Formats: sequence, structure tokens, C-alpha cells
Amino acid sequence: MEMSKQQVQALVEQVMCQMAKSPRTGSSAANSQFNEVLGEGGCEPFDKEYGMMNFGDPTKTSPSPYDRTNRILHRVCAITEAADAERAMLYTEAHKMFGGNGGSQIITNAKILNYILDNITINIYPDELIVGEMGAPARCSPFFPEFSFDWIVDELNNSPWYNRKTDIFACSDQTKADLLSIAEYWEGKNLKDHVVNNYLTQEEIKGSSLGGRPIFMPNLYVYGGVGHTCLDYETILNEGYSGLKRMIVEQLEAIDDFTTLANLKKREFYTAALISLEAASKFFRRYAACARAKAAAETNPDEKKILQQIAENCDWVSENKPKGYWDALQLYHLASNITMIESNGHSITYANFDQVLYPFYEKDMKEGKITKSFVAQCMESFYVKIHELRKLRDEETATLNSEVGIGGPCLVVGGQKADGSDATNDLTYLAIEAHNHTCLPDPWFACQWNDAAPWEIKVKMVEAIKIGTGQPKLFNIEGIIPTELAKGISLEDARTCTMVGCVELDVPGKEYGAHDLCYYSLPKAMELALNGGQCIDCSPNCPRFSICVGAGKTLGPNTGSLATAKNIDEVKDSYRQQMKYWCDRMVSCMNCVEEAHKDLKPLPFLSGMNKCAIENGVDLTAGGAKYNFSGPQGVGPATVGDSLINIQKIVFEDKRITGEQFLDCLRKDWKGYEEIYQLANSDRIPHFGNDNDEADAYSVFASECYFEFINGRENVRGGKYAAGLYSVSANVGIGMIQAATPDGRKAYEAVSNCIGAVNTMAGNHDVNGPTAMCNSAAKYDHQKAGNGTLLNIRFTPNSVSGKEGTKNMIGFIHSYFHQNPLHIQFHIQNVETLIDAQLHPENYKGLLVRVAGYSAYFTRLSKALQDDLIHRNAFDEI
Repeated sequence: MEMSKQQVQALVEQVMCQMAKSPRTGSSAANSQFNEVLGEGGCEPFDKEYGMMNFGDPTKTSPSPYDRTNRILHRVCAITEAADAERAMLYTEAHKMFGGNGGSQIITNAKILNYILDNITINIYPDELIVGEMGAPARCSPFFPEFSFDWIVDELNNSPWYNRKTDIFACSDQTKADLLSIAEYWEGKNLKDHVVNNYLTQEEIKGSSLGGRPIFMPNLYVYGGVGHTCLDYETILNEGYSGLKRMIVEQLEAIDDFTTLANLKKREFYTAALISLEAASKFFRRYAACARAKAAAETNPDEKKILQQIAENCDWVSENKPKGYWDALQLYHLASNITMIESNGHSITYANFDQVLYPFYEKDMKEGKITKSFVAQCMESFYVKIHELRKLRDEETATLNSEVGIGGPCLVVGGQKADGSDATNDLTYLAIEAHNHTCLPDPWFACQWNDAAPWEIKVKMVEAIKIGTGQPKLFNIEGIIPTELAKGISLEDARTCTMVGCVELDVPGKEYGAHDLCYYSLPKAMELALNGGQCIDCSPNCPRFSICVGAGKTLGPNTGSLATAKNIDEVKDSYRQQMKYWCDRMVSCMNCVEEAHKDLKPLPFLSGMNKCAIENGVDLTAGGAKYNFSGPQGVGPATVGDSLINIQKIVFEDKRITGEQFLDCLRKDWKGYEEIYQLANSDRIPHFGNDNDEADAYSVFASECYFEFINGRENVRGGKYAAGLYSVSANVGIGMIQAATPDGRKAYEAVSNCIGAVNTMAGNHDVNGPTAMCNSAAKYDHQKAGNGTLLNIRFTPNSVSGKEGTKNMIGFIHSYFHQNPLHIQFHIQNVETLIDAQLHPENYKGLLVRVAGYSAYFTRLSKALQDDLIHRNAFDEI
């Protein structure tokens, strides 16, 4: 006999309250120890010590106290990552059907999204409590031909994804055939082709990764979508889709004059947003129908009830604001995934996760509709759903950002409320426990460190870090607020700031920041400054040789040479000139790229859920947000800084060799100059990372030039540029195309990581311990780095063990954060473990390491990146 919705709801509420005691959701012995009281933190003691994570095969280990979570982990981690062509095929069909590029692009894009959401295959998998994919099966990558396609054809034919050394994806013969069948259609129609053929000049191309010898790398936004933003979750959860549609209709009805271009554009935007939101509502209802079908076939009564409630949740939030925590989390998740179906721009951030969901949790707990341990299981199911998301990148980009998964799914807890009060609540603790129980690289877990927060939450954060997954990363609200104020953000909005992707600062729901816009190689600019604008390793093998040196030209302007410089000030002046020249070209290039996104890929679904965009009647890609920044990041400041001080000491002060000889040394990659190589890497010369003001000043100078020529520049959305100072793992990729540098780095080694010290094959340049390293890093002007900074610190497990280790670590964090930097993250691991994992990967399938802005499985990284991690300093004591 069929039950009514009301009967199903009553039964499910009953089973939800009993689930913590159910043998199918966790052992009753374990659950009896859980704290289920509202307002008392997580399920487990705040100071629980978890020990180091299990390095074994994730398909066999069971880190969670909940059986359900462990079953999901085993299933998902066993899935082979693969390419999936369905979204690409549907997009192509719709692109042909609705006119492709031309007419009202934003309405066309809305119709295409509607077609995809109506027709894409969907799945609900065993045991999961939160459902929804991003246009491909779990752990499979969809394709986005509207952004770029030539690299797909090239790699399918010449460099198959299953033969890669890293970021490996299976690809069936049918998938390959499907993708190749649409290649001709997309030639000249995708964003990348438009950018190269219609927007950029050779002057902008020559210094980019599109031109052969890059100083700047715009790969992400040329080959794919922008992303790097935070949905307006507060508005989405408080209004629901019906409320959002009502807001748009009210704005549309308020326009009484369509004779102006501005109002016509607003009508286009509102029409496209309504089409997109209705498409999303139907997509939710498709999942509801799928859940009902699964429930009808399910023989286990508990699982049947859960599937029936999933159906009810999806049905309800397809239009309405959530009733409670479970359906709020469902809306939160699937709205995010639809955003990633609309565009493959990654780093869609799950901002203020604990704050926006807390009212729904608190209501359910007070009414006895839910238990804290069931909330924990929903959260862990959600975390694994994030881990299912994949993005297949071109090989060059994959080298720069190895094994990042979907990339940037940052989940943020803690911090302050808009009124300045501390934001810690039960969900803050539960979110940390969910990471501890899943031990996955996704989500990219982040905690905001607030001096006013309870001691207990600080202990909880540090105990999680000590597990060794490299998470959570920590952000300093004390440094963030003045940084945001310096960008022109209001105090109230600065307090609610969140993190996007790796370390980028963003005001949730009010900012479209184009974070991670481009990587800029400071060491390459220095190389050209030392060598008259010519690459040190210039040769006829360079793809640009015939139109560069072969034609009597140089890559950059001739701003001087180390061979003729009379003092270090002339060298620094040459560097400044090169920096300005290439920063100008990067800004010009990236403005063209952003203009192409505005013209060809407006985002009516993402914008239609954003209160600011709705009120302004403008798509986010065109400036609809309250704050519109563009954030490129500078890479390798310590490489430049240590190069400059080495030149000062070796050439100008001690006169060990001449400037011309030093250039010869670099051209020969230090061969024949072994004594100088050892000196350059020794502590006989002071280097960045040792709290030496003389040495640190050179690296600070390298960064200040970047800040000077980036910050405040105008972008195409009516906003400003805000510089970042971090590399993620791009320091390895940039190093692979970088000639030898005077800091003691050999050709094609990694350049310095983020705002850390230089480490070369000859050794680490920071030799005075972690406090000295942090003091050096704090000398950068973090308040000028409005797009974020990143500091990696590695400790051995013994150095942070026990209660004393936790206390010492908290003191270390306080000491650094009181100097107003923005961020720190920790890798807790022994060098010996990493070396053994490199030699015996079969024993370390579950070994997570902190790369830079993210964690990844060590054995899946490229050897170059593994080597970079091994050579980073590991401190034995705090």
C-alpha cells in the first residue's frame, strides 16, 4: 500500500532519530559514546587524539566510526577515474539547436543548460545520504567543448590520458570516437580559439604560455571556465528557487521602459536567469523521481525510508526553502554541482559552511527531528560526494597543478560573523570530525583562526592537522580583515570573508573575484633582466626562435645585463623595468580573456542565484557583483631574492667572479663553477627564511615590484586587480621551463614554493628553524597581497606529538598570526616516509601529502613534484 508524503515524512523523522543506534550506520558501542547534546561541540571530545592517518589502500581502510561512511569510501575510492563524453555531446546538440554563438548569448546559454539538465544521465549510488553529480558519473570527468577543444583532439590522438604519468584518466573507444566526432564543429567556435584569433595580439601572446616561452600562464581561463567563486548560499537557502524566481520577476516587472539598451540587457539577463532556475528545479525533481524508483526496488526497510526521504528532500527544495538540515545540505550540494555543469570553472567554494547551515541544524535539534551523529553522517556523505568530482585538464595545466581533482573545492568553517563575534558552533566541530573520519584530499578543508574563538576549537583544529592529511589549512582573520579593507571592502563584509580555491580571499555572495587568474613567473622576469631581455637558455630549438632571436629580436626589452651592471641597484632597476613590461602585457592579455568570457560564456544560473546580480540586472561575468576583482599570483619571490643577494655578495662585494662569468655559469648550468654553486647554496651567504633582514629585504623587493605593477589596475568588469603571492604546485611546472638562476638553482628545478624559502638539490636555504622561517615570511606586505598568500611548513610527527605538541603548535600559530599574515598550512610527515613511498608506492596508496593549496595522494604525483616535497625542509622541533 502506498503511503502519503505526510506518512513518509513522519516515518523518516522517526528513523532519523534512531539512526545513530542502527547497526547499519555504525557500531552501537561507538555511537553510545557520542555527544548528542546541542551546543556542546561535536560528537567526539574536542581533544581527541586521532594519531597519524592510515597509509594503506583507501578501498580497504575504515577511518570513520560509521559503517555507512566506510562503505561509501570503499566504493568510491575503488572507481577508476575516466573521461565521459555525454555532456560534451549534449552541449554540442544544443549549441547547434539554439544558434551557437550569436543572438543573445546569455539566453542561448540558458537554453543549452536547460537541455543538458533535462537529458544528462543521473545516478543515485548505494548508501549515500546526499545525492547529485556534475554531469558525469562518480569520479568521471565531463567535457566542456565551448571553452577549448584542440588539446582534447591532440591528446586523444598523440598523448592518451591513460598513458600520463599523473592525472591519469581511462578513456573508452566509444568516448574517444564521440569526442573526435564533434572536433570539426568546435574548431573556431570555442572560447580559446576566439581569444587567440580575435582578442590577443602577438605582443600579448609572446610572453604567455600560448606563445612558447612564458612569463605568465593564463591556462586556466583560456582552456576552461572561471569558477573561483562562492555561491550566494545564504540567499539560496533562505529564499529557495521559488523565492529567487520571485525576486527576478519583481525586478523585471519594475522595468517600465525597454527603449534603452541597458534595460533591454537587463531583460535578457532576467529571462536567461529564469530559464536556468527553472531548469535547476526540474533537475532536482529528476533526482526525486530517481530516488523513488530506487526506493521502490529497495528491500531493506531502513534504506527504503532513507531513499524515500531523499526523494522528498529533492522534491521540496526544487522550489522551496529547506525545512531542516538534511534537505538544506541537499540543496547546498546540488546547487553547487549545477554551477559546475554550467561551467567547468573549478574552485566553487563551500563558504561559511557551518554558519549558513546552522539555523537548519539548530531547528531540527531543538525539535528532536535529528541527531548529531546523523548530521555527522550526512556531512561525511557530502564530503565523499565532493571527492567524486573530477576535471580532466590539458597536460600542460595538469603539470602545473598535479592531482588536484576537481580543483579548489574549499570548505570553510570558523571565523567571525558580520558583527565581529566569533562564529564557532557545533557544525564547526562536526565539520572537522567529518574530515578526520574520511581522510580524503577533498574537500579542500579550511578553518579560519580567530583569536576570540574558544580554546577547544583551536585544539580540535590542531589535532586534525596532526593526522597528517595536510588539512585543515588555517586562515588568520586578524590579517584578513585589514587586507580586505585595503581593497575597499566594508568592515562588515571583511569580517565574513571566506577563502576560494587555494588561499584566495572572497566575500561570499558579493564578490566575483576571478581568483587564480594567471601565474606570473618572477624568476623569468629576473632572467630577462640579467640577460638583456633574452632567455639564458636561448637556442634554435625554441619554438619562437625564428621570430625572436633568429629575427634579430629578444623576448623582452633590453633593460640591462649583469655583464655590464656596476652595482646591485642597476640589477634591481633592470628587474623593475622587466616586471612592469610583463605585468602590462599580462593585464592586457587577461583583460582580453575576461572579455571573451563575458561575450561567449555568461553564467545565468550562477548569476540568477546571486542577490547582487539580481538587484543589478547584470551577469556576474559582466560586473554584476558588488566586488569585482581579478587576482593573478606571483610565483618565486625567494628565488629572485636569493638570486639578488647572491649576486650582491659574489659579484659586487666579494668579487669572486664577474657578472659576465656569472651569466656564463648560468648558461652552463653551473658546470665548471662547482665552487660558486656550493657557495650560492651555503649559509656563508644569508638567505631568505632565516629572519635576516638584509637577505629578506631582497625577496620583499621582488614582491613589492609585483604588487606595484598589479594592484589597482582596472579590469573589464569595472573592478580592480588584486595581486596574490603563491604558486600552489606551479613552482614545479614553472621550474621545468626555467633556466638556472643565481640563487643556486639548476636548470629546470622547481623555483621557490609560495612565500617559503628556496630549496634546491644542494639543500634548503632556511636553516634557522621554523620560527625564523615564519618571521621572514611575515615581512612580506600581506595587506598588499589581496588575492592571498600561502606558507607551507613541515614538521615531523614526533615534534608535534601528544598534548604538549598540540599546545606548542597552537603557540606557534599564534606567534605567526599576530604578525598579520594571511595563511599557514602544515605537512606532518617524515622525509624517510616520503622516500620509502617513492620507492614502494604499493605500500602507501593512502598517503596524503600537503602540496601547496591542496593535499593529494603522494604516490599519484609526478616524480618532479614528489622530489620537490621530499626536498622541502622538515623541522624536528617547534
